[in-house]
Amino acid sequence: MAKVLLREYYELCDGNVCQDLLTESEKKFVRDGGMMLSGMMQMAEIQNGNGRVYPQKILMREVQNYKKLVDENRALGELDHPEESVINLRNVSHQVTDIWMEDNKVMGKMKVLETPSGGILRSLVDSGVSIGISSRGLGSVSEQMGKTIVEDDFQLICFDMVSEPSTPGAFMVRENKNRINEVFTKADRINRALNNILRD
Repeated sequence: MAKVLLREYYELCDGNVCQDLLTESEKKFVRDGGMMLSGMMQMAEIQNGNGRVYPQKILMREVQNYKKLVDENRALGELDHPEESVINLRNVSHQVTDIWMEDNKVMGKMKVLETPSGGILRSLVDSGVSIGISSRGLGSVSEQMGKTIVEDDFQLICFDMVSEPSTPGAFMVRENKNRINEVFTKADRINRALNNILRD
């Protein structure tokens, strides 16, 4: 079965409150005027708006592979979704700074870059426009029990910012100066501590 370009859409918004996921250096970056976005980037084992299901073991593997790009400061994404598998540096708008799995969710953080496309992205988010986040990868699919299943040859390329979300409830949130100093509930702090332990 031939590999095709697989693109999935998730909604990015600025209206919801989430746990503070930023490191101290990232908080300083935001205080100094930078923009960070965080939240869910992809989901496993659930049929998405494009009718595809990503098995958890495949997404876990690809998240581990993608972490290498994150560690090398090469995890870049574009504004809008090209029809090709190569990241075009002229259109880069953001850099993924962290990625991890929480149950069946792929979670992540990204920095909006000071590029022409990054400037457009920042302006859109500042204006309250709902922006989608979309994974881009290569792989084949098969039909199983009425569902389109992504096969084991799937390779995650990047996450792009798009205008057309298709997965309800999958939100990324802008990390802002006010949110950095929020006080979280005891349950929030316990969940965050457990997540940090599990990631180590």
